[in-house]
Amino acid sequence: MRTTLFLLVFLSFTACQGILDKDPIAILDAGSYFQTEADAIQALNAAYQPLVFSNENNNYYWAFGVVTADEAITGGDGSRPGITEMDALTYTPRTEEFNTFWKLQYTGITQCNLVLDNIDAIEINETRRNQLRGEALFLRSYYYFLLAQVYGDVPLLIKVTPPDELKVPKTPKAAVLAQVEADAARAADLLPATVAASEAGRATKGAALALAAKAYLYDKNWEKTVEFVGKVKALNVYSLMPDYEDNFRKTTQNNAESVWEIQHTNLQLGVGNFLNQWWASKKFEGYGFAEATESFVQAFETGDPRRKFTVALNNEDYFGVVYKNSFSTTKYGVRKYLQPKAEVTQKADGDINYTAIRYAEVLLWEAEALTELNRVQDAQAPLEQVRARARAQASDPLTALPTIATTDQATMRTAIRHERQVELGFEMHRFFDLVRWGIAAQTLPGFQTGKHEVFPIPQTEIDLNSALMQNNGY
Repeated sequence: MRTTLFLLVFLSFTACQGILDKDPIAILDAGSYFQTEADAIQALNAAYQPLVFSNENNNYYWAFGVVTADEAITGGDGSRPGITEMDALTYTPRTEEFNTFWKLQYTGITQCNLVLDNIDAIEINETRRNQLRGEALFLRSYYYFLLAQVYGDVPLLIKVTPPDELKVPKTPKAAVLAQVEADAARAADLLPATVAASEAGRATKGAALALAAKAYLYDKNWEKTVEFVGKVKALNVYSLMPDYEDNFRKTTQNNAESVWEIQHTNLQLGVGNFLNQWWASKKFEGYGFAEATESFVQAFETGDPRRKFTVALNNEDYFGVVYKNSFSTTKYGVRKYLQPKAEVTQKADGDINYTAIRYAEVLLWEAEALTELNRVQDAQAPLEQVRARARAQASDPLTALPTIATTDQATMRTAIRHERQVELGFEMHRFFDLVRWGIAAQTLPGFQTGKHEVFPIPQTEIDLNSALMQNNGY
């Protein structure tokens, strides 16, 4: 029996680039909507929308990964108390950012389920059907991975569910990650290895394989992590860019190092990157809501060129102006995802993409998993690839960033964790790394073991769903 479902997609656009080139669906009858390939593509395009770091989405995933960690403190004017609470680890189930993020991910999941539930009912070339199915599976997997990172156990919904059937309990995090692993692997079988430049940002085989590898990493399934990283490498699609900063420039995006990149466009249509405003110094027309810490700056080895690409120091260039200590209460200013004024029409509408999966990180997953398998000598090669790229850009490559040649597991583990910190700084991984490594309590003042590994389930969701249990300690 066909169930008639109605879905409200929260954003509507009439024109934008790439994936968001067609209008997302508005209110529709899901049972009768899917009649053509164009219908399916339109619905799938809407499934990408919650990824964007825009003011319309209010996607504060960055605050969970960056401000709650030791990379940054809260700057700004105090107008976002939730971000201040994350910095101090004093957030509660009523902190607005958690509620917004929860809704955003489930909006994306519902849209993916809508596609998956109906894609078989339309007449379409089978190769194209498989690609659309693969994209929807990948996106749903990504949304569930983020939910598991942030909240731990969450409701797992893998079909469009009528409102009266939504009051379901949480699914254990391990089962959610297992679903991510299975669906991402299935998506990889359906997706192409590459897409046309005009389709940049759409899920590919490599992105799906990499997402599966990351889920296995979080599961501490080291063998599977190595296996899936191997599958990514076997595609021969990805390589490190010679210039590290090319991963954060407008003109060199979607490059060979980009495994999966969330697209942003400066068109004043709600698909711009708001980090250009939220992270910029208040003396550079920004909000200054993430100010780099002294400990993060000191983590860089002497001569590591990645520091200057990540953080601005006194008297250094800062997108055409001279950075001064007074630009930040910590003296240090973030550079990633920021742009010169001339590149954007509105400050909050930046068009630097967020590379959610970068090949350098894939190599570091491999090094980490090999180390945990006590294959320390094998871990040297992927770690050295990452360090060698940075070394080549140093002012003195002969002395900077020496090769890590240890065969001691504990020493190599420390080296890889350090490399993640400096290679991936301000790319929204740090807090989740500290948690999965089990060292957050040693690193973050006020962190309570058994509580702060996950964030609270939004109180509004608890109130709406009597089957939901709050996370421990909240």
